[in-house]
Amino acid sequence: MESLYVYHRILLKLSGEALKGDAESGYDADAIGELVERIGSVADKGIELAIVVGGGNIWRGVRGVNSGMDRVTADYMGMLGTVMNAICLRDAFNAAGYIAEVQSSISMIPIAPPFDREKAVKSLSEGKIMIFAGGTGSPFFTTDTTATLRALEIGAEAVLKATKVDGVYTDDPMKNPNAKRYEKISYDEALTQQLKIMDSTAFSMCRDNNLPIIVFNFSEPESLERVLQGDTSIATVVGEKE
Repeated sequence: MESLYVYHRILLKLSGEALKGDAESGYDADAIGELVERIGSVADKGIELAIVVGGGNIWRGVRGVNSGMDRVTADYMGMLGTVMNAICLRDAFNAAGYIAEVQSSISMIPIAPPFDREKAVKSLSEGKIMIFAGGTGSPFFTTDTTATLRALEIGAEAVLKATKVDGVYTDDPMKNPNAKRYEKISYDEALTQQLKIMDSTAFSMCRDNNLPIIVFNFSEPESLERVLQGDTSIATVVGEKE
């Protein structure tokens, strides 16, 4: 493996919106193709990649709850959305010449086998791209928590959260032009300043296990590659205070 990489096994957290491009919902072939190209380019260089993708392009549980739906039902619908997105990505990766596998937290045979840590780690070591679907398998947890949980289980060196901004800011950069971006910030500082990086459960798991969170703008070309090389000029690294 090329020595220029700081991270060698990572968990990439994608939003479901990344699959819909400019469409209002669903899928966009061009957006998915570009996503596969960017992720595949680093997989080709020996990076072991696992992915958790949200389901926001299909369904958001909060939308159902706000309209009177039972929370558990709404969350299960969201889990199904993540399974749909996972098998969509698997198909796109495989069509592009990569080997991708899906494991699901909820029973989805014959669509996808259940989550199996040992098999997932073996597949990663063989250069396969692992996609974890179905959330944690339980309601009341977000895909942020799923990403953190799976990252810890497979021994990932960091959780990379793909967003539309180049890191964590003191304020919303879309609303406040004077907002400042952090290159590095500790877990405690992020909590004190009430920065919305991940949901509280996911964030606590990262802090308790010293698992770095890297927030970066995935839409920028080569941003994933640069982050894996340790370039914090285009991202924010959340971790223990040095």
